[in-house]
Amino acid sequence: MCIVDIQNVERRYGSVHALRGVDLRLSPGTIGLVGNNGAGKSTLLKILLGLLRPDSGSGTILAEDIMSSGRNLRGRIGYMSESAATVPMLRGVEFVTLSGDLYGMPHRDARRRAHEVLNYVGLGELRYRRLEEYSTGNVQRLKLAAALVHDPELLLLDEPTNGLDPAGRAGMLRLIEDLIAETGKSVILCTHLLGDVERLCQQVVMLDRGRVVHQGTIRELRHSIRSRYALNWQSRNGHATSEHTDSEHTGNVHGDAGDAAARFLEALRNGGVETHGTTNWADQVVSVPADWRSARFFELAAEHGLVLTGLVPEEEDLERAFLRVTTEKAESETQAAAAGEGDRGN
Repeated sequence: MCIVDIQNVERRYGSVHALRGVDLRLSPGTIGLVGNNGAGKSTLLKILLGLLRPDSGSGTILAEDIMSSGRNLRGRIGYMSESAATVPMLRGVEFVTLSGDLYGMPHRDARRRAHEVLNYVGLGELRYRRLEEYSTGNVQRLKLAAALVHDPELLLLDEPTNGLDPAGRAGMLRLIEDLIAETGKSVILCTHLLGDVERLCQQVVMLDRGRVVHQGTIRELRHSIRSRYALNWQSRNGHATSEHTDSEHTGNVHGDAGDAAARFLEALRNGGVETHGTTNWADQVVSVPADWRSARFFELAAEHGLVLTGLVPEEEDLERAFLRVTTEKAESETQAAAAGEGDRGN
């Protein structure tokens, strides 16, 4: 079952194209929604909540039609907004109870659940304190309690660590982590802090200028660069090779080793390996073709009088992956536009 299954969703605000042909198919679990400011994240969240109807497109959220099931969706989804969204003069338990009322719960059930979820998020002792007396961290916990009060199937968390100091952020992440582990609820986490997504989420959706540029598991995203390796080597006599081959100063030891390194790198390139040079020849990042055997590194090094001392698959964190994916998408669009201009010119 998919919790979100939408096709070709479009949304405009006047001349602003907020979402462009968005296709999403998300399995239950924890999903990170990431993108730069203006990428369309807020618009997509409002459509998922049933607060906005798309201009065009189709699909379902929790098996509810996105074009006609706004009220039903809001009863099954919990939403933690980025803004404070609190009501002055209310006490904590009154605010969470009001949230339950708005989600359609009977008032008595909403009041009982308010006490339960406030205890769960660590605000039990502050339940009768007025909201203007809450710290930023406690307001964030209060909003999470309000999103949980009706026991939703899906949680949408918009910047849940917004405005928190390092200790408060760590505490909020632990709370969400425990919530996911204990309840098994599906969560869509919208944040600009990619480290939070890496810690909490199994899947990631990347938005850029209203388009989905990547969706899938974080493992799949990282898998796409497993063809990259960091290489280190030294000459057989134990000297690290160097970019410099000045035999006048080295007695030709490092000069010979440098020549060997140059020949080794040339052999790699002849085998289809891309080399991404550094200032030190003995410290290289390379990209290998699909049919490359790791043993070939050792064979070529030995043929050129070198010994590999390091062969490490390069790992990419989510921030680097996001920059790579968005850059590649922008370049492909630019090339397609240039090709289209060329065709029209002909």
